Amino acid sequence: MSTRSVFLLALAIAVAVQIGAQSTPSLKDTYKKSFLIGAAVNERQFSEQDARGAAIVKTQFNTITPENVLKWEAVHPQPDKYNFAPADQYVAFGEKNHMFIVGHTLIWHNQTPAWVFQNDKGQPLTRDQLLDRMREHILTVVGRYKGRIRGWDVVNEALDEDGTLRQTPWMKIIGPDYIEKAFEFAHEADRDAELYYNDYSLENESKRNGAVDLIKRLRERGVMVTGVGIQGHDNLTWPTPEQEDATIAAFASLGVKVMITELDIDVLPAAAKSGSADVSLKLASRPELNPYASSLPASVQRELAKRYADLFGVFLKHQDVVERVTFWGVTDADSWKNDWPIKGRTNYPLLFDRSGKPKPAFDAVVNVSNKN
Repeated sequence: MSTRSVFLLALAIAVAVQIGAQSTPSLKDTYKKSFLIGAAVNERQFSEQDARGAAIVKTQFNTITPENVLKWEAVHPQPDKYNFAPADQYVAFGEKNHMFIVGHTLIWHNQTPAWVFQNDKGQPLTRDQLLDRMREHILTVVGRYKGRIRGWDVVNEALDEDGTLRQTPWMKIIGPDYIEKAFEFAHEADRDAELYYNDYSLENESKRNGAVDLIKRLRERGVMVTGVGIQGHDNLTWPTPEQEDATIAAFASLGVKVMITELDIDVLPAAAKSGSADVSLKLASRPELNPYASSLPASVQRELAKRYADLFGVFLKHQDVVERVTFWGVTDADSWKNDWPIKGRTNYPLLFDRSGKPKPAFDAVVNVSNKN
């Protein structure tokens, strides 16, 4: 196919999506009096190579989070090399479309190169050396987008399921105050940016209590923590509306903003006993764990729609403290759930199907707002 043909095809897709959008409610308008509505976007979407996906993002959402381009391995792959081109394009897309732009993520134990924690001989760094490396990275990345990226996931997934601090390389080398230091460095780099702690499974009481204690200690020491991100990697039975309600209320009681940051709902049978969303988990494929390889049955579509309606009912109940609800992906085709924790499964966790059309779950989310 010629370059001109590719361009014309992309243009036709974008026009078709825009025509369809005229008769489809906009999530950002539906919830404009309640909270921001966002999506995690990939490079093909914010570069507009994926014309369909980009059109959905621009029509439906008023805040964006990058899936990968600001994670350490992508933006700072080598000690003396930063790769800002994709991140620059991401920020420019958000600015062009007047969106609240989120940075994800500064300090995480996954998708961080091994060299970050080692010297040139492959030996572990000292505490002071790693703190210097952390500070240099945060000041460089946050500083580049000062005043443009308005909120940062400063520390991501620092807790184990029992609420204790996870034994990551950050923890082992620096100690428990690495979290405090990360927030201090981020605030130093941009004193006007919102700064968040972000984690999954916070709806489970043990982990939630650990996170509440962590945020409380940080704020008592004067650390600038603006908000908490409840990731929201949910399934058809967990968390219950009562668990979601209690979790939002627990963080709201600390005086911080609350965000649902990575919302999706897994419709497939559980592949593991644990409800973890740890990206490092990899399991073997079995046919019974991929039951909807060709399409999602109408009965499950209805179940998914009800789950989204129930959760958004809770979000609306707490709209005075919930600042943002962000979906982790745009369409089902983009979702990480297709490959996690088993590569090649077909999942349906979002509001738009693989062709970019709104699902019954989309209508359910719109209807919840209309009833309130």
